[in-house]
Amino acid sequence: MLGTHDLTLFVISGLLLNITPGADSLYIATRSVTQGAKAGVVATLGISLGCYVHVLAAALGLSAVLTTSAVAFTFVKLAGAAYLLYVGLSLIRSRPAQAQSVGIVPDASLRTIFAQGFLTNVLNPKVALFFLAFVPQFIEPSATNKPLAFLFLGAIFNFNGTLWCLFLAWATARIGSLGIGRQAAAWFSRSIGVFFVYLGVRLALTKQG
Repeated sequence: MLGTHDLTLFVISGLLLNITPGADSLYIATRSVTQGAKAGVVATLGISLGCYVHVLAAALGLSAVLTTSAVAFTFVKLAGAAYLLYVGLSLIRSRPAQAQSVGIVPDASLRTIFAQGFLTNVLNPKVALFFLAFVPQFIEPSATNKPLAFLFLGAIFNFNGTLWCLFLAWATARIGSLGIGRQAAAWFSRSIGVFFVYLGVRLALTKQG
């Protein structure tokens, strides 16, 4: 569809990545716990908009990267693969802290919360690297419009991510905190790490279309 492949695998992979705790989810949880579900929802919308900025920027530059030369393609491919391997190995070797708690932050207006969520995401270069490393794996090498395919996949990923974050905002507002057992957190982190390593190897073996 629109020059993509393995769409079901992409959706499943994206959902697994969306539920992996990170800076965005921590910010949403913090605002939800301290100021309620509405603040968490606003934070989610700000973060979602930041993700769309990354998707658009990556899509606009993707066609040039993929069509410039074999050298440029190989450089970007190996850089993305190295990043995914680094993240995967870091997760595999990570040891969750004995206890993690959501930090308390001063109350803020909904406009400020939206802006903070947006900037937290859009100013994070790792998000841009992630989209460049992950999404192209699900675009057909022979696709006639790679930027459009990138935007399509990015929209799906962000839509699913927004749904998850909205649930996270509601849940953390209700229970007041996020937390899972240390051993469960360790096994979850390592499982996601193995998946990232697999994606890194797969990307490294990708050939230019």
